[in-house]
Amino acid sequence: MTGYSTKQLTELAPQTAVVIDEDGNTSNEDVDFIDPGDMVLIKTGNQVPVDGTIKTGTAVLNEASITGESRLVKKHPGDAVFAGTILENGTVTVNTTAAGEDTTFGKIIELVEEAQDSQAKTQRFIDRFARYYTPVVLLVAIMIGLITRDVRLAITVMVLGCPGALVIGIPASTVAGIGNGARQGILFKGSDVMDRIKHIDAIAFDKTGTLTVGKPVVTSVNVLNGDRQMIIDQAVAVEQRSDHPLAQAIGKLDRKYDYQPTDIQTIKGQGIRAQIGEGEYLLGNPTLIKDLLGTSSTLDQLIDQLTSDGNSIVIFASMDHHELAIFGIKDQLRSQAQSALRQLKALGVKRLIMLTGDNEGTAHQIAANLPIDEVHAAMLPQGKADYLKQQQADGHRIAFIGDGINDSPALSAADVAVAMGSGTDVAMDVADLVLVKSDLNSLVTSFRLARRTITNMNENILIALLTVVLLFIGLFVGYIEMASGMLIHELSILIVILNSMRLMKRISQN
Repeated sequence: MTGYSTKQLTELAPQTAVVIDEDGNTSNEDVDFIDPGDMVLIKTGNQVPVDGTIKTGTAVLNEASITGESRLVKKHPGDAVFAGTILENGTVTVNTTAAGEDTTFGKIIELVEEAQDSQAKTQRFIDRFARYYTPVVLLVAIMIGLITRDVRLAITVMVLGCPGALVIGIPASTVAGIGNGARQGILFKGSDVMDRIKHIDAIAFDKTGTLTVGKPVVTSVNVLNGDRQMIIDQAVAVEQRSDHPLAQAIGKLDRKYDYQPTDIQTIKGQGIRAQIGEGEYLLGNPTLIKDLLGTSSTLDQLIDQLTSDGNSIVIFASMDHHELAIFGIKDQLRSQAQSALRQLKALGVKRLIMLTGDNEGTAHQIAANLPIDEVHAAMLPQGKADYLKQQQADGHRIAFIGDGINDSPALSAADVAVAMGSGTDVAMDVADLVLVKSDLNSLVTSFRLARRTITNMNENILIALLTVVLLFIGLFVGYIEMASGMLIHELSILIVILNSMRLMKRISQN
């Protein structure tokens, strides 16, 4: 069963690609020999062989192998495509960002293989139990043989006491549950994650890219000192070196001149420091700018005005104060956020918490539209991790869901770390659970599936133990013989497998 599901995934992985060389000639190449930057040609009906961005052409893609959703998605130049998806219509050239095992699909296969090899707490208990159970059954059979002088009875005890259904029950549930999740774009990094999910009583959410879409737009540019266009050009040049969603919003602004920043330093959770020509610049949140450059009544007033309107704030400033600008940026709440959070409450999660590095005004405006119990704003990455550790010290089991490099300390500290699939590789490497679709409904489904899987494991244990007990009772009162006992024993294994297969049914998100 494990080999079958992994084999299915492996067979879906692309093997070759049509590569375009510098002269425009094409050739078929094994995906393992394709490097980032190589141009790949994909036509209608072909499987996308690499992760990359569309260079030319328009594509209509079926991304079911990645997201679990069979609906078609239209993509244009600049949009990302993923290996393993199908080009239903169009012809495109794609600039490769990853190939082979390094693609999103390759990582899905790796995660599923690792997850199926890991053991839940219940599985570890059964393994320990079996180490003692089997010798005990053997010893009992020998004693019965010596006392009764009935060799047939002793052999029957050994055969009927075999823990076949007990041994297979939990792995069968694990594979079925993890396989179901993988088909729906939910990647559990082991059945032990399901164990931990069952006991979660609080969930902390990052805001940007988690509760919100993560595609913010610049709503205002307020220049206090310096030339407006020059500041925009410089800010865009610096922000294009960052992967933070707020940075990407500024990076999309139109610019006239292409500045080339040097000596770029990321100040984790706060911003970027860079050199442009002879000048040194900062681009980051108000806390960073105020700590390093100080503030003014004009700056404070403008920040208050923008935050009261629900804007996130990014400030660009030169170290000599000659240039200073404030960018107001807004993000859109995920459409499914409210219903998903209400369903989590219905599943027994007692507290929903927002932890964000954004300002108080924006954080509370977003939280006002959601069933959020607590809001903690202006938090640095380490502050989020410290908050989670304090909650654990107070006896809570807490999950954290985020998507960025700045979320990695909190993800590492959480009892269950959940990464949105649109996030960074760092976040997904640290996470216990990856939501490939970047959909909060998938979080609800993962909690339901985890609980169903653990319940299914316990059902299988009960079936196995009850069968052995009834067989021994039947044997010693004379109702069961070896042949009939073996038949019942094998039927119990079949029942356990069939019970596990119920987990393969897709879970409704409503």
